[in-house]
Amino acid sequence: MTASIPVLHLSGLSRRFGGITVLSDLDFEIRKGEILGILGPNGAGKSTLFNLISGVLPPSAGAIIYKGTDITRMKPWDRCQAGIGRTYQIPKPFSHMTVFENTLLAAVHGARLSSAQARTRSMDVLHRTGLAPLAAQTAGTLRLLDLKRLELARALAGDPEVLLLDEIAGGLTEAECHSLVDMVMAIRDEGRTIVWVEHVMTALRRACSRLAVIYGGGILTSGTPAEVLADPQLKAVYLGADDAE
Repeated sequence: MTASIPVLHLSGLSRRFGGITVLSDLDFEIRKGEILGILGPNGAGKSTLFNLISGVLPPSAGAIIYKGTDITRMKPWDRCQAGIGRTYQIPKPFSHMTVFENTLLAAVHGARLSSAQARTRSMDVLHRTGLAPLAAQTAGTLRLLDLKRLELARALAGDPEVLLLDEIAGGLTEAECHSLVDMVMAIRDEGRTIVWVEHVMTALRRACSRLAVIYGGGILTSGTPAEVLADPQLKAVYLGADDAE
């Protein structure tokens, strides 16, 4: 059963780019141990939300509370070491380094492990993400599925308590997506909290305990996957009636 303790609280969170407001007075909680799916049309502010939580962008207003502490002005690397990890929609490995070296860097600098500990953790996450046979391969030569797995492996190497997944299922086949969902659910079962921005509805429907839809700078609707995917508002602004069935 999902715990109801909030691990993240976004309070009055806003972000403006010049005269354009992308997020406005966003206020909601992310519960410890849940997989929360974030939906919204392109340009709704989903990636901006992740950039605010991870510290890549500062908010124009509002606060981010992590485990009871205000981290609004905390640097990205400090948030990583505090337990907030993320993947990127477009994989961003160190292309000239091997798969193992990519995860090793994350373990050393994200989890602050010793060299020996980092090596052990790196191989552990490579086994868990199916990348161990490719450990010595240069990251820049990987196919899309393996690049997505490497994004996940690098995030896990930092030992995050909260994991932000940015469209990690995009571009995968149905079978690959099914395997990825199994992996994400196993990560949740370890006690981690996952926030997943995604357009692949079958993945969110299966994995998430709750969905939230961002539209017009705020939360349009939230609830269980069944409730949200049946909401007429979602059909109108995002899915379209045919796709929502």
